[in-house]
Amino acid sequence: MSVEAKSETQTGAKPKTGADLLVQSLIDEGVDTIFGYPGGAVLPIYDALYKARESFDHILARHEQGSVHAAEGYARVSGKPGVVIATSGPGATNLVTGIADAMMDSLPLVVFTGQVARSVIGTDAFQEADVMGITTPITKHNYQVQSLSDIPRIVKEAFHIASTGRKGPVVVDIPKDISATIHDENYDTDFHLPGYQPTTKPNPLQIKKLADALVRSKKPVLLAGAGVLHGEASSQLKAFAVKHSLPVTTTLLGLGSFPGDHELSLGMAGMHGTYAANKALYECDLLINIGARFDDRLTGNLNHFAKYATVAHIDIDPAEIGKNVETKIPIVSDSKAALSELLSVANESPKHYEWMDKLNAYQAECPLWYEDSQEKISPQWLIQKIHEATDGDAIVTTDVGQHQMWAAQYYKFTNADKWVTSGGLGTMGFGFPAAIGAQLAKPDETVVAIVGDGGFQMTLQELSLLQEKGLPVKVIIVNNEALGMVRQWQEKFYDERYSESLLTVQPDFVKLAESYQIRGLRVESPEELEHIIPDIFNYNGPVVVDCRVLKLENVYPMIAPGKGLHEMIGVKP
Repeated sequence: MSVEAKSETQTGAKPKTGADLLVQSLIDEGVDTIFGYPGGAVLPIYDALYKARESFDHILARHEQGSVHAAEGYARVSGKPGVVIATSGPGATNLVTGIADAMMDSLPLVVFTGQVARSVIGTDAFQEADVMGITTPITKHNYQVQSLSDIPRIVKEAFHIASTGRKGPVVVDIPKDISATIHDENYDTDFHLPGYQPTTKPNPLQIKKLADALVRSKKPVLLAGAGVLHGEASSQLKAFAVKHSLPVTTTLLGLGSFPGDHELSLGMAGMHGTYAANKALYECDLLINIGARFDDRLTGNLNHFAKYATVAHIDIDPAEIGKNVETKIPIVSDSKAALSELLSVANESPKHYEWMDKLNAYQAECPLWYEDSQEKISPQWLIQKIHEATDGDAIVTTDVGQHQMWAAQYYKFTNADKWVTSGGLGTMGFGFPAAIGAQLAKPDETVVAIVGDGGFQMTLQELSLLQEKGLPVKVIIVNNEALGMVRQWQEKFYDERYSESLLTVQPDFVKLAESYQIRGLRVESPEELEHIIPDIFNYNGPVVVDCRVLKLENVYPMIAPGKGLHEMIGVKP
């Protein structure tokens, strides 16, 4: 009698495998949505998922990269870890871009990869890849399961690590023989991680230093990064800014942490930020950074960044403080805890009337601008029309490039957790699958994927999910028949040598959408767009809209490589 038959005869129940143990661990963590793609090394896991199919909504992406980007979108708007499963070898390596993207942008993922059996690891077995070696630099932590009994504990640890401290991806590599092994025991889930104890409460002395510096400051500015959103501290940020009449600028990933239409808002800072925001960072005497990494696209030339300022940096990741910019007041803390403490101890500071008048003058004299066209669709105007049609309250996802910057500049986010974009890694193909994950996380909200014609072609096979899952995502293709940002740099810095940046052959996006039983539209003029845009957002279903925009339009203002924030080009003439 086989082991399986003997077990079933003796117990009267179907035998349990390591994969069943994994699935039960996921149920215990409250997981209800899984993004994945099956393959040989995860067949035991998929069999266990089939038996527990009433507990999960499994999202079968058409490419592993689509699954991991969808999980990122899900994580970004839900606050819960996105869960991904892929097979060994190419399945696992196809996840690498999304894992790296999540690491850079602090998105919580728990990624399960299949692995060949332990007996053949290291022999170049069929579909074997060194997942641990590949993912160590791009994860918060990774595991290779060596014993069936470790599965419940490892799963619990993985979710804890992914969703606490500075959030990020955790990979769990599971050899096939472990997931297929039969067991009949209950295993301990207790864990103790002495080396992982994130600091979440601020040092009171550092809070006092910042409060005192605020009272002395004549030209303060707040810089809000994604850490404000991850810490769910938007209301505290607004209260702190209003209490002390502090101008606020945000990073690209911090958009929505402070209302974009507030009188204290200066808009986004950085390479394509507003003139007022960048001048504020350049001229301030106190810079309070809350949850931003001081990356190069924000700072420009570091020799010119906040050169007159005392820098205070609040961040839950101590490795970020002082890494790029000298910091006089370091505060390692969760953003909500730090802002709450500042609200309780900081006395009302001076109103900085002269400073605010100067910044308001910058905003009035040098606003964002573009030359409107009566015959062709200006991409900036397109974003403004999307903003109007959605009352500024949609969840907006993007790829990377010109369309991303126009969306950041012209879609004024007034609420938190409405902006989903690839910041640190700058991943083409991110926006559309991320919109799928966002729509699954928030089924009652309007989700708009604003994508470039280049990036969309990297993950457009995920259109099948819109029909399959009944997702009313609105896909707006900002089509300039080019890799727009590459073309812009070639124009400005390579004497208009457009080397492989023009997309001369493209699919018919309308027919493509229709082939997936999705409504497809093409608009080529402002008049057409005005007529059709209400219908796009009133339609109760998915729509793909091919918007033919001005081909040679550039994103301004811009800070050229090697220049400081005060050396912007393309400022309003």
